[in-house]
Amino acid sequence: MNFFSLFKRKIIYHFKSKIDIDTDQVSKNTLDELFYYYGSDKANNFKLNKGHGFSKFYSENLNHLKDKKINILEIGSYAGASAASFKKYFTNSTIFCFDINISNFIFKSKGIHVFGLDIKNLNKMNYILKEIKKNEGFNYFDVIIDDGSHNLSDILFSFKTFFRQLKRNGIYIIEDYKFPNYYDYNKDTNDILVDQMLDKLNKKEFFDSQNIDKKDQEILFEQINDIKTYKGNLTDSDICFITKN
Repeated sequence: MNFFSLFKRKIIYHFKSKIDIDTDQVSKNTLDELFYYYGSDKANNFKLNKGHGFSKFYSENLNHLKDKKINILEIGSYAGASAASFKKYFTNSTIFCFDINISNFIFKSKGIHVFGLDIKNLNKMNYILKEIKKNEGFNYFDVIIDDGSHNLSDILFSFKTFFRQLKRNGIYIIEDYKFPNYYDYNKDTNDILVDQMLDKLNKKEFFDSQNIDKKDQEILFEQINDIKTYKGNLTDSDICFITKN
């Protein structure tokens, strides 16, 4: 992604009219209701079709954080439907959204901060993370959600890069992590598939990878406390929750 494309998308985002969820008196109680209301395909029903049905897994694994002051990083936010839902559900949360095309974003809130960037631009990404932590006064995220491109290379890169940005007992979530198993266009690199990687990490067995070397694997063996995987409503609906020691 070149600089001018990112800049153009940022200009569109800043001048685009958005829905202010801080003044939205929505009376939805469950996360699934909020996903449906704001239009996230994480809900059991998405528009007129079945959604991924991830809401129950989010509730099961994150409900202990519901009333706590937490920081959530979402990689891949598209129009911001899930960010809006999370902000309404986790009322004391601050949501940070990283997306390569923020011109799609249609929601706003004092508790949602949107950044347009290519996460593979490490210098830019590290600068933004440093600024976030300095301005917000924290060092690590409570929850990190990868709902980005679903390309294998991006999933592995994000996991290697962002898992270290998670606090102790924090949770790293990968949505649709088996897309590279189902779709050739998402298997954009000849590397270990995510489900295979999760199995190896669970067993603390080394694996061959172009993206995650043995030193990184040793660190992950030490830092990962638990891995939970779930099947959603659709044939390609898979989600995992990885808890850090």
